[in-house]
Amino acid sequence: MATDLPSDSAPAQDAAPTKRTKRRGLGKRILKATGLVLALPALLLVAGLGYLAFELLTNRPDDSPEHEALKEEYLTNRLSTAAATSGESPNVILVHYDDLGYGDLGFMGDTPIETPNLDALAEDGVVMTNYHSPSAVCTPSRAALLTGRLAPRAAVPDVLFPNEGVSSLINVVSGTFGLTQAEITIPDVLQASGYETGMIGKWHIGDTEGSLPNDFGFDSFLGSRYSNDMVPFQIYENDEVLLETVDQTELDALYTDRAVEFVADAAETEDPFFLYFAHNFPHEPLFAADENLGRSDAGLYGDIVEGLDDGIGRIVDELEATGQLDNTIIMVTSDNGPWFQGDAGDHRGRKGMISEGGTRVPFLVHWPDGLEGGRTVDTMAMGTDVLPTLLDWLDIPAPTDRVLDGTSMASVLEGTGDTVSEYYYSYASKSLLAVSDGRFKYYAEQPYLYTISGTSFASPFTQGPWLFDLEADPSEAYDVSAKYPDVAAELAAELERRNAETEENPRGWLTTSNAAG
Repeated sequence: MATDLPSDSAPAQDAAPTKRTKRRGLGKRILKATGLVLALPALLLVAGLGYLAFELLTNRPDDSPEHEALKEEYLTNRLSTAAATSGESPNVILVHYDDLGYGDLGFMGDTPIETPNLDALAEDGVVMTNYHSPSAVCTPSRAALLTGRLAPRAAVPDVLFPNEGVSSLINVVSGTFGLTQAEITIPDVLQASGYETGMIGKWHIGDTEGSLPNDFGFDSFLGSRYSNDMVPFQIYENDEVLLETVDQTELDALYTDRAVEFVADAAETEDPFFLYFAHNFPHEPLFAADENLGRSDAGLYGDIVEGLDDGIGRIVDELEATGQLDNTIIMVTSDNGPWFQGDAGDHRGRKGMISEGGTRVPFLVHWPDGLEGGRTVDTMAMGTDVLPTLLDWLDIPAPTDRVLDGTSMASVLEGTGDTVSEYYYSYASKSLLAVSDGRFKYYAEQPYLYTISGTSFASPFTQGPWLFDLEADPSEAYDVSAKYPDVAAELAAELERRNAETEENPRGWLTTSNAAG
């Protein structure tokens, strides 16, 4: 039987490819793959720029021109009544240390660090043992202290990095751009009320025009715009660079000398003063003056804190020498718990964590003319409460066009009240992670990092929800949600309510036609 063979002009469709065809097909695939690889960086760059543009447009805070105008109205009305302010009004010194731990000062408990000057203020003043920084990290804590508003409202939810070079991209992604001019700060109010206002130390809540210290009510500023571990670390006097290169072993002396000078100058006027003394220390890296090296049983960290205490002694001596001490409100606290060194007390966690070790910090207030001293208060309070307290004591109305998260501590500090706020909120960036009623603290379900010493291993595990009884268990070691289910349910509901409120009105603006108060 004859066999049909394919003709030369019509080869079979299923004929096996030749070696040349295989090589040609392989070459095309290689070229295609190579083109994709070469194009990948460009694609990633385009995608990255698109993402950053999206974040910049969606994360940049509302500049709120309406509330900036209402702020101006409020401050103008303060100026019109400032004539009533006289030398009788108390001076205010707000001392704000950087990363100082709950147990780092003598009056807070057993510590190898000796702080006799701060201890003396505490002995004659009021100490709060359940006072919390508004955040576990620097920038949002400082913004909340000065505005009375938690960082998501003040639109500075994360640590601010220098707005130059690559680090500025971090700010874009996190949505942290510094305070907007719509925010009202303690120095804004006091300056408009006839006070001489000065700042010495670390700002760290804005480094661009409109978000600098002199833009928020400070008549004078000497200090840094950032933490002492950030680059560039420079010392500014108002808007001008005073020290391009900083020898940090001399930083404490510079700040203290200027604070003593400020107090001395204020004594020669009839106007009251507000001094925000926001030291860079004991934030790491650690630097102590040569004469302080080796003085403390707590090593270099202790050397620095004992040097800070000396500075307080010099400031108090000047107040006493000029007859201003009795009528000066002195508040001393820290922006968050300790970092790698420092004593968080019998509390869980450290800086960066919303657990008690990250936010429970020292607090004392000394005011002989206004407060009976020698007392300790265990009522819960927070840095957002400082502005409302000063408004209360100075008989200044609060602005009415915005939510203040803080409540006056005046009655508690005076011994006539038992509570400050009904609830306190613990944020990490823009996320509300815990709510406390003063005794109980409820944590929503969230990741906790598990690490093994001696290795670089770290892994997040989802934990919670948890409920801690801070009276019985200040170290937050035991979940008691099963024992107190009603409390857990109440605080969980409050967390959800607060989240819903914030989603509806992130900045906490109130609708009003008059913010004059």
